[in-house]
Amino acid sequence: MTQTASTIDAPPWRALYPFQSYQTDVEGWKYHYLDEPPSSSGAGQSETVLCVHGNPTWSFHWRTLIAACRDRCRVVAPDHLGCGLSDKPPLDFRLADRIRHLTTLVESLDLHNITLVAHDWGGAIGLGAALKAPERYARFVLLNTGAFRPWFIPWRIRVCRTPVVGRLALQGANLFSLAALRMTTTRPAGLSSAVQAGYLAPYDCWSARRAVYQFVRDIPLSASHPTWQTLETIESQLPTLCEKPVQLIWGMQDWCFTPACLDKFVEIFPTAEVVRHDQAGHWVLEDLPEQVCAEIRDFIGRHSRPDDLAIE
Repeated sequence: MTQTASTIDAPPWRALYPFQSYQTDVEGWKYHYLDEPPSSSGAGQSETVLCVHGNPTWSFHWRTLIAACRDRCRVVAPDHLGCGLSDKPPLDFRLADRIRHLTTLVESLDLHNITLVAHDWGGAIGLGAALKAPERYARFVLLNTGAFRPWFIPWRIRVCRTPVVGRLALQGANLFSLAALRMTTTRPAGLSSAVQAGYLAPYDCWSARRAVYQFVRDIPLSASHPTWQTLETIESQLPTLCEKPVQLIWGMQDWCFTPACLDKFVEIFPTAEVVRHDQAGHWVLEDLPEQVCAEIRDFIGRHSRPDDLAIE
């Protein structure tokens, strides 16, 4: 592992993301991640919070949760290849590839006693990785996500999938990321200019936005799509994780991962702790950062093993 300074110079948002950058090699590409050790004296390294982002976000999405948890836990937050500060290869990755990349990172850092915190595509990626090595994972926190075959695709996503118009709009004009700044949150005043700049910073040109478009294209509409089988396998295996604590935190105003997705997870994890935020949207962590961080801290603390140092 080597340390690297951020290659993006964006003062308005950089103060919101005051973390040391790290990188590792994954299949010949630079895979960027944050790795914040616990700051409290006497806190051990055994308790790890692994934050897995979706599209079109990156590890910047987890900045408030990292700050809230790093006093007692090690917090690791990667950027998927093509996203954030990771390399942006001229390749099209599928869900199975991203699961493999995350598994490589978890193994290389030798993470154990993991609390997976996942959002959007991060749910399928993170849970897919957990099913590869369930002994490394202790508990799961899922926020407005999915890890099963989709039975509906919102029309706004369908439009983005078109081969020519969709690619020009997403990869060319960056409309998916720009729209996300407004369509994912219910904040009356919207996100601050610094936060908006932070989300957009890594996606500043055509080549840097390849993954944004490819994530949308990787949503399977039928069994003929290669990712359909990956999701089918994950969905069938999710019940094997039922004995571990699960927390479901949902922004109920989400038009993409709607409350029906939450209901699906409740069917899979019938003993899960469910937190519904009626006035929050898809980026529930942006709409209610302090409240959601407190809910996650409390969940981890209550479900830590006796030999672990729980969050207080």
